[in-house]
Amino acid sequence: MNNVLTLAYLGDAVFEVYVRKIFIQKNIGKVNQLQKEVTKYVSAKGQAIILNKLLENNFLTEEEINIMKRARNHKVSHSPKNTDIITYKWATAFEAIIGYLYINNNLKRLEEVLERSIQD
Repeated sequence: MNNVLTLAYLGDAVFEVYVRKIFIQKNIGKVNQLQKEVTKYVSAKGQAIILNKLLENNFLTEEEINIMKRARNHKVSHSPKNTDIITYKWATAFEAIIGYLYINNNLKRLEEVLERSIQD
């Protein structure tokens, strides 16, 4: 699968389910509070921050960096609603990595990236 936007679309869903599961397991009782916590991670801004931390810590493989660059540099045909284009592109790149690992059934590495992504 070569379409990085399709990978990002899948990665967005995988990441959101993972983050929701983690916060549900923390027994946050109220759904409003749960949504507030989850949004910190699944928003474009949150994902861009996560990706930059992964890069700063040299956590990504060469293959993952290639996917990231392809997604980040992909021409966007629409403007994002709630963020600037740069943040949007970084978030898309992060989602593409997640989607890539998931679609290629690299579940061990996916789990490593997901766990690192939500560390404070």
